[in-house]
Amino acid sequence: MTDGYITLGGRWHKLMRRAFAGRGLWIGEIFHNAARRHGSTTVELDRPLACVSDDRLVLTVADLAEIVDELAARLWAAGVRPGDRLAIHKTDNFDIALLACAAARIGGVPAMLSPALDGDVVGKLLIRIDQPWLITDAETLDGKLADERVTEKSRGVLLSSGGPRPGTVSLAAHAGAATPAPVRQGLRAPMLVTHSSGTTGVPKLAVHCPEGLWHRVAPQKIIAWPIRGRDKAFLSMTLVHTRFYMALEMFLSRGNPMVIAVDPDPASIGPLLVKTRPGFLETHPNTFVDWEVLADAPGSPLGGVRYFHAAFDAIHPRTMANMLNASKRRNPLFFRFYGQSEIGPVSGHWYTRRSAPKAAGQCVGFRLFGFISMRVVDDAGRPQRPGGHGHIEVRGPSEILTYLGEEDRYAREVHDGWWRMGDMGYLDRLGRLYLLDREVDQIESLPSNLEVEDVLMSRLHELREVVVVADGEGRPVPVIATRDERPLPADRWADAVRDMPAMAPVVHAPYQQLPYTATRKIRRSELSRRLAAGLIDDLSRTVGSHE
Repeated sequence: MTDGYITLGGRWHKLMRRAFAGRGLWIGEIFHNAARRHGSTTVELDRPLACVSDDRLVLTVADLAEIVDELAARLWAAGVRPGDRLAIHKTDNFDIALLACAAARIGGVPAMLSPALDGDVVGKLLIRIDQPWLITDAETLDGKLADERVTEKSRGVLLSSGGPRPGTVSLAAHAGAATPAPVRQGLRAPMLVTHSSGTTGVPKLAVHCPEGLWHRVAPQKIIAWPIRGRDKAFLSMTLVHTRFYMALEMFLSRGNPMVIAVDPDPASIGPLLVKTRPGFLETHPNTFVDWEVLADAPGSPLGGVRYFHAAFDAIHPRTMANMLNASKRRNPLFFRFYGQSEIGPVSGHWYTRRSAPKAAGQCVGFRLFGFISMRVVDDAGRPQRPGGHGHIEVRGPSEILTYLGEEDRYAREVHDGWWRMGDMGYLDRLGRLYLLDREVDQIESLPSNLEVEDVLMSRLHELREVVVVADGEGRPVPVIATRDERPLPADRWADAVRDMPAMAPVVHAPYQQLPYTATRKIRRSELSRRLAAGLIDDLSRTVGSHE
């Protein structure tokens, strides 16, 4: 699996590796390490675990460590051994993380496949993972995986919940099995596989090792030091991304109580926030947009939040400002980070009530000094001066080992030891990074799709989503979704685009028809395909156009 590994580290990063030699983050030990120091710390869930007979919504860290041991015992009894790959694809529930930690605890390599993936994509990824164990549940097996012949594409199908199915093994049948001794993977050995967002097609499978994950969590724990053991942390994000495991390590190791919410619907999140009153709140950038309706909701759901946190993608200044203004805390902060599955977080910044409304949506902050090197290069690979647009490249000790099953593809993105992120941008004279667009999403007539989208979001408070994609002729097509599918008056749209480059007529789409990734990013290429195929309804053809 490591044949395609190419080091991204330069001299500075070699020094860091020497200075922190032997440091690693083993996900199979997160709960056990935390239980030794903070065993009574609570973790509250929005739905009961499905993989064990336990209906409690509030568990201690010690309880969760015991559940991880129980699941590890069941997996071992089912035949899982060190080095085995286990694809985890099941109904969304916190037990996804517990199963991953249990697999890693006995030396297995969990491959996290989002519940949001289509069945045919899961089938393709199972082939790429090459005959893994498949951990799923009866509901998923009977549903989206019914036509994917998963028993042929896997070493064995292990059901985490649900009644027995032909050709499968129920983990519940091994309840009470003897707990095996924990197995630690090597520092540079594969330990976890996650997938990219899949915005441009079938997701890539990123292979992580303990050393690389430690270098991701270290700067995050430094930044989070002021809230150690104090504020309750509320997380509502995909459970299959490395960021979730970094957050678990950050907060559980410091004794912070946690709330894990699987359902991001504001109607459910609002009452849960009122009940739990967290001081730290993290979700995906686009989910924060949905949560803007909570700003003035009964009970002030966001009133107790002192720190907001968004990673995965750029976030609109309007959304940051609305979150901060909804807080009743004296000086709330909004942290935003930019990164990628292949390298982890690379830059970040924080905002206050005063600075958020004036923020540039494309600015994703300063690089994580001491952990990440960064540059912007032209098409020939020559470094650009401040302000010069080009390809964003980074290097650091937090890089993945390779793409599983696509080692050559991974190698093609390394240029003289630098990892090319696939985004276009520039650095200003202060060293702040600005995003323009994904390389594959650029539209010739627009300087930046992201900039246009940010401006429209700031001018039209009715918008729940706006994305600009190219049609078959290369023209920019603005696609919008509004809250509750409410119509947008033509004069409002005309005023909002008054000073923008020419675009095709706007498409007012139903929000549920927009294709999203697990981290709530728009799959732009898929959206373009659906538009061309007439698969996106236009709720109103009276909004107008801007040509």
